[in-house]
Amino acid sequence: MRAAVLREQPGELFIEDLRVDQPGEGEVLIDVAAAGLCHSDLHFMQAKFKTRLPSVLGHESAGVVREVGTGVRHVQPGDHVVCCTSVFCGECHSCLAGHPYLCTDTDRLGRARTHTPRLSRDDGTSVDQFARLGGFAEQMLVSERAVVRIPDDIPLDRAALVGCAVLTGTGAVFRTAQIEPGSSVAVIGAGGIGLAAIQGARIAGAGTVIAVDVTGDKLETAQTFGATQTVNAREVDDVVGAVRELTDGGVEYSFEAIGSKPTAEQAFRMLAPRGTATIIGMVPSNQPLEIRGMDLLAGRRLQGSIMGSNRFRIDIPRLLEMYRDGRLLLDELISGRIELDAINDGYDALDQGTVTRSVIVFDDGN
Repeated sequence: MRAAVLREQPGELFIEDLRVDQPGEGEVLIDVAAAGLCHSDLHFMQAKFKTRLPSVLGHESAGVVREVGTGVRHVQPGDHVVCCTSVFCGECHSCLAGHPYLCTDTDRLGRARTHTPRLSRDDGTSVDQFARLGGFAEQMLVSERAVVRIPDDIPLDRAALVGCAVLTGTGAVFRTAQIEPGSSVAVIGAGGIGLAAIQGARIAGAGTVIAVDVTGDKLETAQTFGATQTVNAREVDDVVGAVRELTDGGVEYSFEAIGSKPTAEQAFRMLAPRGTATIIGMVPSNQPLEIRGMDLLAGRRLQGSIMGSNRFRIDIPRLLEMYRDGRLLLDELISGRIELDAINDGYDALDQGTVTRSVIVFDDGN
């Protein structure tokens, strides 16, 4: 099968022909139909975070089950599925406490190094699967605990987005922050995840939803998704001051969907007393955040969110039902559909901020 492989960091992706092993116990072989280009993969291509090499990147994928290994009960051949990075064992303390997205025993769901690798080159070299998925490939061999079955009539290019961007953005609103109806919200970054957070705020009944970005086109799109007001960070001297002025002193909830130190700090500083800032973006691991201790005395809170604090086998079907009834916009989130060979061009466009979400389509029939 053909796959996009990261060979070095920093570096671009190379299309290679790889071997896929047969499904073992608890494993599922999937024919990938669509995969979204997420900024998280770009962070690894740019060496902002380290990963094993060589590695097939991609983690926002949907497809059709081709074959299952022994013991698999959740899916069967022919099922349509969405994959998620929040692989869960179901038995560790985090899983049993209702936080499977923080599973501490995911290693048990992979293959031991002494076993035949799931992916390999013709010379036998093992190829890693980014986030235990490796979605930029024609096929994926993954744990059953990394997939959720979805209705067959949901277009798979739209369904793929729910596996990461939409799940992460809406989950940060619904599950991590648990915003209250009528509350004031600011979202910094109007890319795929930021637009999902904006939608989540709208669906949850927020009274004011302020979108903050540096691109006029994205801010216009944000209004389609539910932003009631916008702030162009390139056109104001002080983003925090602009948000505070619009809300008479600050927002009750802010969400940072970029992953940088300055914007994460802005998210905290634009809060009203007792407000909560949720950092969704991946701030580089070597960058500490600076906040004023005095601001904490007013009850302001700063928190993180990984994959929207999800329970994806519950959340993804619910989100797709919201798509069915028109509350959740997915069609409008896709900037364009591309082929696997154009993946590096797709990431160049994402890095330049000219797209919201590009989707690799492997099978036009789904």
